Amino acid sequence: MIAGLEDVSSGAIYIDGADATEIPPAKRGLAMVFQSYALYPHMTVRKNIEFPLKMAKMDKAERDKKVNNAAKILNLADYIDRKPGQLSGGQRQRVVIGRAIVREPSAFLFDEPLSNLDAALRINMRLEISELHKKLKTTMVYVTHDQVEAMTMADKIVVLHAGRIEQVGSPLDLYNKPANLFVAGFIGSPKMNLIEGEHAAKKNAKTIGIRPEHCSVSKDNGVWAGTVKISEHLGSDTFFHVELDDIGTITVREEGEMNLVYGDRIFVTPDDSKIHRFGENGLGI
Repeated sequence: MIAGLEDVSSGAIYIDGADATEIPPAKRGLAMVFQSYALYPHMTVRKNIEFPLKMAKMDKAERDKKVNNAAKILNLADYIDRKPGQLSGGQRQRVVIGRAIVREPSAFLFDEPLSNLDAALRINMRLEISELHKKLKTTMVYVTHDQVEAMTMADKIVVLHAGRIEQVGSPLDLYNKPANLFVAGFIGSPKMNLIEGEHAAKKNAKTIGIRPEHCSVSKDNGVWAGTVKISEHLGSDTFFHVELDDIGTITVREEGEMNLVYGDRIFVTPDDSKIHRFGENGLGI
């Protein structure tokens, strides 16, 4: 709807304080970066980036200036005469972003721009886009299903579920005070443990939530007894999937290495000050 690709059924869209709801998409001053690269394979990097300027009938000298500046910002200067087929996935995505930059939009719209990249490239591009935002100081509306991207890149997150806004706030607002069960289960990696039954009832809630990092593990004593099922050793952290007696499986995160193996009996103690409570309607209490 912001881009003008969907009709607005209610409400209004404001860009730079002006109502843009009825303004034609081409005149909204926005630039969109799609999930697919959508580059012209027969054109060089330079020609792909300058294409929107050429369509706008900008003179060649000004086009060259803008293209060279975008290529410099995105570290594409050495690839300016190559075609998309000669570039890596990350380089191709930078070309797409360059094509958006030269238009000097009032806002960038990113539609899951990193989903086609492998894990290492996603991390690099995440950093590059964040740095680009700091340099350009231009609003970016960024759609993603990856909550790590949302948590690390956003100043403000809008959590959507089935077309409805569930919560709006800073990443840490959503992490520390999830408004409902959906947000609680979505924000955080690994995700929050959600527990129902008598343990929740003791806290005057239908459901209680505790994050893996807010639980401590002991072989000797604790609040909940259980059995270690799977251990995931990451070096900096260890994730334990623990089958708790009368509760079910939860995930526990411990710093560094902890030598527990399949079948070990342990105790898990949640940090009472970090327990989240949710009522019958799923809303936070």
